Amino acid sequence: MTTIAVGIDVGGTGIKAALVDTSTGELASTRVRIPTPEGGEPDSVAATCKELLNQIEAPSDALVGVCIPAVVTHGISRSAANISNNWIDFDAEDLLSNVLNRKVHLLNDADAAGVAEMTYGAGRNASGVTILVTLGTGIGSALFVDKTLVPNTEFGHLDIGEYIDIESYASYGAFQRDEISQEQWGKRLETFFSHMETLFSPDLFIVGGGASKSHEEFFPFIKVRTRMVPAETKNAAGIIGAAAMAVQYL
Repeated sequence: MTTIAVGIDVGGTGIKAALVDTSTGELASTRVRIPTPEGGEPDSVAATCKELLNQIEAPSDALVGVCIPAVVTHGISRSAANISNNWIDFDAEDLLSNVLNRKVHLLNDADAAGVAEMTYGAGRNASGVTILVTLGTGIGSALFVDKTLVPNTEFGHLDIGEYIDIESYASYGAFQRDEISQEQWGKRLETFFSHMETLFSPDLFIVGGGASKSHEEFFPFIKVRTRMVPAETKNAAGIIGAAAMAVQYL
């Protein structure tokens, strides 16, 4: 069986795809990005995914993994973040399989990033409880117990103390919006990570998302017991994790 699979990462502003060698986690093609169609409707997103398959010249027998900013259960998208609300309670996996004319595995975007890190990145030698957190417009999360994924955690939407929907207070988007210092942002993140420690007593935090490339600027201000490391798969995490899950489940 071939180890080459397609990974597609659907975001609110862009959709990215590449071929992935799932035996190594390395990209096997150029990564291609197309802006997300206005409104982020299911049909237009699926059509864009088809165009991406053509652009990366995906083999006809390549399995496809797609990650989206939504809770996903049994191929059904149950929520929608920065894409159309028509994704809610929608059989997205079936639509994508039909439009792409091949088998598709659908999963949450933060879960895909977590799988990439646990398989090929900073968590590849981890054991016990690991929590991946992506810091971007919001806060994404992926929980692993002995490297087994517990899907759809959505910890960024927890209410913590006085803060309703903690990502509105502690995300990278909130840092930019409020024009605060790295130290102030670190203290906000400490509120979030300390709560994760109270709930799960994790062995490792992995921090990904766009902000992780400058982790040395805010990590020192987050005072927690748990070891914290930056993600290694960077902007390709969703693509790599989606492809890996396609090979595992299809």
